[in-house]
Amino acid sequence: MSNVHIEQCVRNSLKNYLKDLGESEPHNMYSMVINVVEKPLLEVVMEHADNNQSKAAQWLGLNRNTLRKKLLEHKLIT
Repeated sequence: MSNVHIEQCVRNSLKNYLKDLGESEPHNMYSMVINVVEKPLLEVVMEHADNNQSKAAQWLGLNRNTLRKKLLEHKLIT
């Protein structure tokens, strides 16, 4: 799967979201999109890394502490 395919999926979803809103104005779209994408990204990478936070952080290009913070925010660890 290429980046272009992922971008197109996001683009299509956002267009549908805005269409479904009708006359209502969107709010906090940036946070909404980041949260919706970030959680499954973390879930999949952690699973693929056998829950090894150091390995997952390296793959994601994040500091391990940053990854841990994000995992806590999304309630993926306790």
